[in-house]
Amino acid sequence: METAPIVDLSRIPARIDAPAAWYGPEVARSEAWIEHLTPAEIEEVDAAVRRFAEAGGDPALMRPEDFPLPTLAPRLRRVLAEVLEGRGFALLRGLRGPWLDRSDARAAAIVFLGIGSHLGSARSQNAKGHVLGHVKDLGLSSQDPNVRIYQTRERQTFHTDSCDVVALLCLRTARAGGLSALVSSITLYNELRRARPDLAEVLFAPIETDRRGEVPAGERPYFRIPVLNWHAGLLTAIYQRQYIESARRFPDVPPLTARQVEALDLLDALADDPALHLTMELRPGDIQLVHNHTLLHDRTAFEDWPEPDRKRHLLRLWLAPPGARALPPVFRERFGSLTPGDRGGIVVPGMRPGVPLEAG
Repeated sequence: METAPIVDLSRIPARIDAPAAWYGPEVARSEAWIEHLTPAEIEEVDAAVRRFAEAGGDPALMRPEDFPLPTLAPRLRRVLAEVLEGRGFALLRGLRGPWLDRSDARAAAIVFLGIGSHLGSARSQNAKGHVLGHVKDLGLSSQDPNVRIYQTRERQTFHTDSCDVVALLCLRTARAGGLSALVSSITLYNELRRARPDLAEVLFAPIETDRRGEVPAGERPYFRIPVLNWHAGLLTAIYQRQYIESARRFPDVPPLTARQVEALDLLDALADDPALHLTMELRPGDIQLVHNHTLLHDRTAFEDWPEPDRKRHLLRLWLAPPGARALPPVFRERFGSLTPGDRGGIVVPGMRPGVPLEAG
């Protein structure tokens, strides 16, 4: 039996016009979303790294005052506003320094967490409490229900992460592939509503998504949140197709219905359409910021270098900005708190925040 939508679709605009409702080819013709850092801003970062390293602080507890950026911080706030209220993403380009070298992993962690502290609070990305993530192929397969896809070299497919903003810092690129792709979830809704309003309605009904073994106290091993949510006049998405399907392994989760499969297939087909999505190559020193509530992101499969010190490696932050949007109550099941600046991430019993300097 189908689960009913939690909103009346007739009360949502048939087409949502917003800055984040863009089409990839049009956005690709402009580089307004690329923020080139200046030599003076990079020197500020270098000075802040040296200061923090000399003080011997814990990067997991980084605060903006621990990493002063007198001129870059105001610019970061403007970029964040564009991410949260505008097109939904930005790319900071040109960051460089000796910390990019693999031999100084601690300095790289300090740089990223320091910059991130000016954007929001860093949230745990796994059951171990890691506030710094390593996006790197560990030779694993997503067929293992306890493996997250970022630990493989497989294509990720379009999805959201469990936070307000995801930030990626590129340290090294793959031998081939590994491109970043973004698509507007608002544009996907507009196209769904235009072509198949009956299937758009399906995506506003609760659906089970696998927690992949990272289960908060008192919660089920899956959460039930609609892919599309309308709240406070805003459309918010949460989606990971592979984990929706793997949630069927639990005995109390029913199989997907034919209409659910049809709706999810159409959503995926639209996201995969080059007329809708945008692809980009992240270069070493690039920081990509993505608003999970208005965009889905993807990464193509990749071929890596055989040498260990050349393998593709990105650092990741899950951020909770204090000025983030209101979320519907149903998000409490996944985000824990709904309080902006203090929500999202993976929180399980016994977890302590930490900053691993290597993937694993």
